[in-house]
Amino acid sequence: MTAEGFDAGARGPEEIRRAAAEPTETAHSVAAPTRGARWRSLVVAAAPRLGRGLVTAAITCLPVGVLAAIVTRQWDPLIALDNDLIRQATDVTRTSDGFRSALIAWQEAFVPQHVYLLAVPAVIWTWRSGLRARALWGLVTMLIGWNLGLQVKLIVERARPVYDDPVSSAPGFSFPSGHAFNAAMATCTVLVMLWPLLARQPSVVRAVAIGSGATFVVLTALDRVFLGVHFPSDVTAGILLAAGLVTASYAGFAHRPSPAPAPEPSPRPAPTA
Repeated sequence: MTAEGFDAGARGPEEIRRAAAEPTETAHSVAAPTRGARWRSLVVAAAPRLGRGLVTAAITCLPVGVLAAIVTRQWDPLIALDNDLIRQATDVTRTSDGFRSALIAWQEAFVPQHVYLLAVPAVIWTWRSGLRARALWGLVTMLIGWNLGLQVKLIVERARPVYDDPVSSAPGFSFPSGHAFNAAMATCTVLVMLWPLLARQPSVVRAVAIGSGATFVVLTALDRVFLGVHFPSDVTAGILLAAGLVTASYAGFAHRPSPAPAPEPSPRPAPTA
């Protein structure tokens, strides 16, 4: 074998190794843009839903914003009504030790942590029924809503009711009522999340579910007022805020953007004779 043939033979395996490595390098270079494109497609797909949810929230939560502005500006008619109603409510509570004990027991039983734990079985039922996206929506909506309710308290910074001979006390700010907000947030979310399953049940089952949820929210709101730890406008704002946030969240979740129209096929050239 000549020296030239030997050199060619020696280069052969090296060239083979380089050729074998080239597909791996090409695969890596192609995979990175593919992952980036996947994230971009997710963002593009989520943008219309997020936009729809934010626009809906701006509308549904507007009454809470108006009420917060009235409260912070100390509008006399509302402040006078709040103080008058809470004095009457706490006067009733003082007449019965048993009633006061029941109010405190309800307060302790339905703190936000307990309320959301009670909603977990509904999330599990929805998930196991095959509605997994809906179950995730419900869980995320409740967790985000819980945090948003706390943030609104910090923004408004309304002081708790102050009066002689208080029936009970609570820390933190007053607007909106955390107990009323979280009770309404969990109840509304669970009902919307479970609705496809409830729709398969008799109408009496749906009526009981809605009635039970509404009763729970109303009793929680009354509990806060009769204990004298929240003004009536606080619990009203809590319920309105929860209903608005759930509506906005579901509007974004259920939004289905219209598919882009398919491009029209280009006309074929006429055959020549």
